[in-house]
Amino acid sequence: MLDFAETLQLIEKAQNNDETAKNKLVNENSPLIKSIVKRYKNKGVEYDDLYQIGSLGFLKAIQNFDKSFNVKFSTYAVPMIAGEIKRYLRDNGFIKVSRGVKQLSIQINKFIEEYVAQNYKSPEISVIAEHFNISAQETVFAMESALTPLSLYSQVGGEGEDKTQLLIEKIPDDKPLDKQMDYFLLLNIVKQLPPRDKKIIILRYFRDKTQREIADILGVSQVQVSRLENKILSQIKEKMAEVN
Repeated sequence: MLDFAETLQLIEKAQNNDETAKNKLVNENSPLIKSIVKRYKNKGVEYDDLYQIGSLGFLKAIQNFDKSFNVKFSTYAVPMIAGEIKRYLRDNGFIKVSRGVKQLSIQINKFIEEYVAQNYKSPEISVIAEHFNISAQETVFAMESALTPLSLYSQVGGEGEDKTQLLIEKIPDDKPLDKQMDYFLLLNIVKQLPPRDKKIIILRYFRDKTQREIADILGVSQVQVSRLENKILSQIKEKMAEVN
């Protein structure tokens, strides 16, 4: 078992393309990778393939890790591994479709869940098509292309005396993991920004500086800071959307 100092030394070597250090880190952390892979079994992908994908996420975690994050490497690696697996499962479904169709499918799923929550029944295809201003055929294609899951409020078989349960009651809550993954993805994006843009975001959102204070520090007007901030935030949102 590697201690904190040994792990940091190996990470530094691995970031300098030391293959021996990379292999040792992967081997030592194999139980961690396997524990995350188990969450995604029975998704139509072989376990060994999932492990390789998880290992790729682990290697990305090594490459992007920065001790200035002030977290344990394992804490940082978990959402990176999970994110790599989730992206693979999302992008390698049984039906290959365009990104636009995938986005439409996501929007339809969200609409269905909200509709069921409000009306206690699933919407007709015609209702969905009218809502998105598309044909019934386009609606069905978008829904089937991503193997649309059941509504979270659909009834499914329960255990014991409770013979019926809502699907949402049977799904473990992994929001903390998703939030953690988004947080570290955001850190990576900010880390790769140009120096001035990075400084603006760090001062604004990590140091709680006002636009006026940032303008004084950079020697520009508040209006310029406002425009720059909006532009940078738009770029960050686009990059986050590409990853997620």
